[in-house]
Amino acid sequence: MKKHPHYSTKEMQRIANLYMESGEPWPASARQIAMWAINNGLWKPKPASLIEQCAELLSQAMRQEYYTDPQGRTVRTKHAVRFKQNGDQIFLWADIRTADRAHMEVAFQQRRQQIVGDCHQLKMDVDSYNENANSGVQIALVFNFTRDLEEVEALAAVS
Repeated sequence: MKKHPHYSTKEMQRIANLYMESGEPWPASARQIAMWAINNGLWKPKPASLIEQCAELLSQAMRQEYYTDPQGRTVRTKHAVRFKQNGDQIFLWADIRTADRAHMEVAFQQRRQQIVGDCHQLKMDVDSYNENANSGVQIALVFNFTRDLEEVEALAAVS
């Protein structure tokens, strides 16, 4: 996860935990926690962070941009490649319709690794819940997505 230039991940986690302990409604949305944090003076935007905030909004928007390819598939338009430069994490964005193969190959591999990481964390969470908090039938997950992908593609072909 990217570190905010003025608020570390630990500081943001501390704010979320303070909210949880405050007696405010829980579970809560990130927006509710943010409003509470701002109203209680725990978080203030810094002028230097405006560029970071704008960049994050741009990244979110680019991740959510899609187009329909000539075969009728809905395809994500913008793809990022992550790399380190002078100790900082940099993301370079490209459009799938004009990007070179090298950029897209790295972007696809990095997204695949994100999925693997998400699956690993999900497995750890489920295993921990099953062993430590689940008094009922164990929750089982299958991490072979072949059938899921076939079903999604079949449904897309019908619609």
